[in-house]
Amino acid sequence: MSIVSIVIQVLLGLGFLMFGFMKLGSKQMVDEFKRYGLPSGVRLFTGVAEIAAAALVVAGIWYSGLAAWGSLLIVVIMAGAIATHLKVKDPGSKMGMPLVLLVLGLIVLLLNWSALAG
Repeated sequence: MSIVSIVIQVLLGLGFLMFGFMKLGSKQMVDEFKRYGLPSGVRLFTGVAEIAAAALVVAGIWYSGLAAWGSLLIVVIMAGAIATHLKVKDPGSKMGMPLVLLVLGLIVLLLNWSALAG
């Protein structure tokens, strides 16, 4: 396990834990998902998926297979976030964070790919 992967995994874990819990009840997230035209069930599912991804990438510090699965989940979630921002015609500035998180997720996935492929 490389130190680069561990640092990124910790950052992704903390970030996704925070974002996931925000989606479970913050007024800002409730309002954003309404603006996207998505039901509250999608918001709650996304929050739980983000918390699960956070747990997987952090546990992946010790078990690289979990890092690979968690980062794959992050990539899928962030691809969905970017697609949603495009769908509602948000400015590019709204896609900055999802794009950065997508790239970080891809880096962790690539660094731990052998755990999935093996």
